[in-house]
Amino acid sequence: MHHLILLLLSCFASLTHQSCNPFDQESLLSFQLYIPSSLLNWPSSVDCCLWEGITCDASGNVTHLWLPSKGLTGTFSPSIGNLTHLSHLNLSHNHLFSPLPITSFSTLIQLQILDLSYNSLTGEFPSTLLSNHIKFVNLSSNLFNGLIPSSYFQQAGNLMSFSVSNNSFTGPFPSSAWTYSFCSVRLLDFSYNDFSGQIPHGLGNCSKLQTFRAGFNNLSGPLPDDLYTATSLEELSLAVNYLSGSISNGIVQLKSLTTLKLYSNQLTGLIPKDIGKLTKLRHLLLHINNLSGSLPPSMQNCTNLTTLNLRVNFLQGDISTFNFSMLLQLHTLDLGNNNFTGNLPSTLYSCKFLTAVRLTSNQLEGQVSPEIVALESLSFLSLSTNRLTNISSAIRSLMGLKNLSTLILSKNFMDEAIPDDDHITISDGFQNLRLLGFGGCQLNGKVPAWIAKLRKLQVLDLSLNKISGSIPGWLWTLPRLSYMDLSYNFISGGLPKELSGLQALVSEEVRNEEERSYLELPISVMSVNASDRQYKRLLNLAPTINVSNNRLSGGIPVEIGQLKFLHVLDLSHNNLSGNIPDEMSLLTNLERLDLSGNHLFGEIPSSLKGLHFLSWFTIAHNNLQGPIPSGGQFDTFPNSSFEGNPGLCGAIVQRSCLNHPPTTTGLAMPISESSNKELGYGVIAGAVFGLIIGITSGALYPLRKLKFLQHSRFNRCRSRYNRHR
Repeated sequence: MHHLILLLLSCFASLTHQSCNPFDQESLLSFQLYIPSSLLNWPSSVDCCLWEGITCDASGNVTHLWLPSKGLTGTFSPSIGNLTHLSHLNLSHNHLFSPLPITSFSTLIQLQILDLSYNSLTGEFPSTLLSNHIKFVNLSSNLFNGLIPSSYFQQAGNLMSFSVSNNSFTGPFPSSAWTYSFCSVRLLDFSYNDFSGQIPHGLGNCSKLQTFRAGFNNLSGPLPDDLYTATSLEELSLAVNYLSGSISNGIVQLKSLTTLKLYSNQLTGLIPKDIGKLTKLRHLLLHINNLSGSLPPSMQNCTNLTTLNLRVNFLQGDISTFNFSMLLQLHTLDLGNNNFTGNLPSTLYSCKFLTAVRLTSNQLEGQVSPEIVALESLSFLSLSTNRLTNISSAIRSLMGLKNLSTLILSKNFMDEAIPDDDHITISDGFQNLRLLGFGGCQLNGKVPAWIAKLRKLQVLDLSLNKISGSIPGWLWTLPRLSYMDLSYNFISGGLPKELSGLQALVSEEVRNEEERSYLELPISVMSVNASDRQYKRLLNLAPTINVSNNRLSGGIPVEIGQLKFLHVLDLSHNNLSGNIPDEMSLLTNLERLDLSGNHLFGEIPSSLKGLHFLSWFTIAHNNLQGPIPSGGQFDTFPNSSFEGNPGLCGAIVQRSCLNHPPTTTGLAMPISESSNKELGYGVIAGAVFGLIIGITSGALYPLRKLKFLQHSRFNRCRSRYNRHR
């Protein structure tokens, strides 16, 4: 609403006017000197009241300087302060980068609208801006810092909208930001700054306040009680802070509330039992807190809910007893990482508009019902880390979801047989599927041939199973496949040279055609350094081939050098032999290369030092010989990257290459299925999995590999969001 008022206030011009005030024209020309002239067509021979972005009153005084999104680059001229009749100043969405001339604002006593948002302005808040007429202030998305003085609000009795979001303001909120005399404000936005301390009491005095945002700061303490008396509130957003205490049942007094965002705090206690009285509520985001108890039955009365996110809490109870059938407007449901029990709720299938459902990391049992096909709009489904059974029935049922693009069922169906074509017939099912995850299920069988029909598949995770047989050649015919994880299985045979057919890793044209849309919910991926990264687009995932910890044998095909868009290649802990192909140096986008724990011999190709993006490299525990290349990224790798190769020499392994014996070529070390290396791997893997599972509340992933996960409590601090600005 405030945007509409702003537009109405700014879009009028006098039908007649006298000549421009000469002093104002001179001030504007001075302003122009700070901006490249080619961006402002202000000829001095023309009356300034006729210039672009300028409006004058009947006396020829400049009242409006309105130049948003004009590509202006330069500094902020102090001559603005000479425009003493200025009421509207909008230079938003440009490239201004200087500090504000603070003293210049003391003369703008007629100013009503100030919008300098989306620039790169620096310095402190213009505390000299003390106009009693000021109604709209928007300084968001700049580089301002320092404190906001309380004195500013004491003289801003007509202020309706105040936004300083996405800056670097510090200190506590201005103590007088909301007093009885400051009751006309409709919008307050302090989000994405570095404010600290508690939220001061007094918000209840703002009887007209509709939007209050202070998320992504360092606020602490409880929610003030009088907050619940600001009964005009429609949006309350305090996410990603350090707020503690409980959410009082008094919040139900906010009858106009449509958006409640309190996620990523330290809130405890129950979800307010009468929350169903907030019948206008559309977005309820309380995830990543310490809330306990069950879903209050009254919540089913929030019939306008479109988004319900309660993941990563300590909620419990039989979820199948909650009646979702009243929430007919629901689009997104995320209850992951809690302690819910029971079967998948059948009442959920009444929510026809659902596009995303995540129930991961709970204690749900039973089977996926064929009734799920009623969710015709469903695009994202994650049920991983539960106790579901009958994978064949689940796939047959889920095939009926024609819009499904993301399917994560990891760590369910334990020790079942992965369904093959004898049990699954795919005609037009899964034709929009882009991500398929069955990791950590301990499934046995072979890579199912029906996956070959998923022509839009970009990401395939079959890791941590008991899959045997060879890597099927048809995998390389999937035109969009760019992330494949078959690690920790019993796959044997060689690396097929047909891998060069992965068009998404070969052709720039195919890469450019990849789906760029956002996922309905972010997926979390555990990286090598055990940091949890969230991704909203599959396109942002590092293109990966991971076949580590299998029983692959033979050499590394030279055709691998054709995968020029590959970022991660992990062939570790197999029985591969032969030389490292020199063609690997053609993988110019490679960031991680792990060839450790094999039987490779010969020298390390010196051409690999030309891989300038390579940040992780290990060939440990092979039979390599000769000098370790120096220069480039090789000067950054630790000694551990080369250990277990007694034939290697160089400064990094503290072995001189003088009189080093010549490299032996063409003689592979004997490969034994029952080698000590493989036995050791089994013991180590068991220990690692136990440790990782224990600290991540059921999320399964091995060290030194990427893994699809739902968000665990292990990384619940604000690094989860990286304070995106």
